Amino acid sequence: MHTRFILLNTSHAGNVGATARAMKVMGFTDLVLVAPRWDNVLRREETIQRASGALDVLNHARIVATLDEALDGISHLCATAMTPRDFGPPTLDPRSHFAALAASHAQAPQQGVAFLFGTERIGMRNEDVYRCHTCLSIPADPNFGSLNLGAAVQVLAYEWRMALGGFAVQEAVPPSELADAAQVTGLLDHWQQALTTIGFLDPESPKKLMPRLNQLFNRAQLTQEEIHILRGVAKAMVQAASDKR
Repeated sequence: MHTRFILLNTSHAGNVGATARAMKVMGFTDLVLVAPRWDNVLRREETIQRASGALDVLNHARIVATLDEALDGISHLCATAMTPRDFGPPTLDPRSHFAALAASHAQAPQQGVAFLFGTERIGMRNEDVYRCHTCLSIPADPNFGSLNLGAAVQVLAYEWRMALGGFAVQEAVPPSELADAAQVTGLLDHWQQALTTIGFLDPESPKKLMPRLNQLFNRAQLTQEEIHILRGVAKAMVQAASDKR
C-alpha cells in the first residue's frame, strides 16, 4: 500500500528534516508539504541537519499550495490529533486501526494511505480533520500528551511499518559458525593432554572426567572461535607445567 506523509503549514524547518528522518528509518519516502512557512524549506540548513542523512526523502518531497493537491492517488486519509472532535471521523488508536488497514491491503493493494499532520502551534483545523476517514490519537499520558511533530511522525511511521510486517532485526555481528564434531574431538584430546600434564587427570584412573567434559562441550554448542580459546587455555596449561620443571 502506497504511503504518504503530509505536513500542513509547517512553520519550523527542523521539523521537516526530523520528519524525513523518521520516515526513512521506517522505509517510507513520499513526503508532501502543504503551504509551509518557508518556500525553500527543503533546502534550509536546519532542515538538512535534522534530516540526518535522509536527503533522498527531501529531494523527492513536494511542496503544494493546497491539501487537494496533496491527495492525488490517496484512498484512505488519516488525521492525527490528540483533541477529540464532537463531529467528524471516529478517533482510534493507531495500532488497532493499522492492523485492520493492513489486512484490507491484501484485498486492494492499489490503495494509497496518507497521514496528515497539522501545524506545530495549533494542530489540525476542524475542516481538515472532517475530510479524513479516521482520526488517529497516539495513546499518551492524558496529563501530558504533547509530542513534537517529528516524534509524532516517528511513532505513526513505526506502528504502520509494524502493521505492514516490519523489518528484521539486524544482528550487531554476524552469527559465529558452530564447531563440528571433529573440532570438539580435537579439543577434548588437547584438554586430556593438558589435564594429564598438570596432574588433574590420572590416565590410569580417568573415571568419567573426559566423557563429562564431552557432554559439557556439546551442551555449550561451542563456536569455532571458542574452540580456539579453549585450546589456547590447554596450551597455556601445558606450557606453565613445563616451565615449572
